[in-house]
Amino acid sequence: MTERNVLGEELQPCSTDPVTGFERDGCCGTNPGDRGRHELCAVMTAEFLEFSRERGNDLVTPQPAFQFPGLSPGDQWCLCLGRWVEALEATRCRRLPETTVPPVVLEATNEAVLDTVEIETLRAHAYDPD
Repeated sequence: MTERNVLGEELQPCSTDPVTGFERDGCCGTNPGDRGRHELCAVMTAEFLEFSRERGNDLVTPQPAFQFPGLSPGDQWCLCLGRWVEALEATRCRRLPETTVPPVVLEATNEAVLDTVEIETLRAHAYDPD
């Protein structure tokens, strides 16, 4: 069965360069073994990468053993849903820059995230390539 995105359409790939997704297939699919819920496709920002590193998850340094190339600002990546929500809450509570919350690629974000984040919140943080 085809997975759907938060817009109710067929889930689009998030990134194949670098290859992302829990299954490293380019998509933010659901998987019962994915405790981190890598279901949200986001465009990395320097502020988010630093935020994540400060919390013990260095997304910049390559980890070849895990097929992880290391990320740079502008890369699209299937994020752990909890980390994105944590960044959102930090911008509200700690007054961090809004760019700490990486923009969401709605077409490539799995509808499963809607059990945690409202569509209005996702739309407010939607990636605009223009």
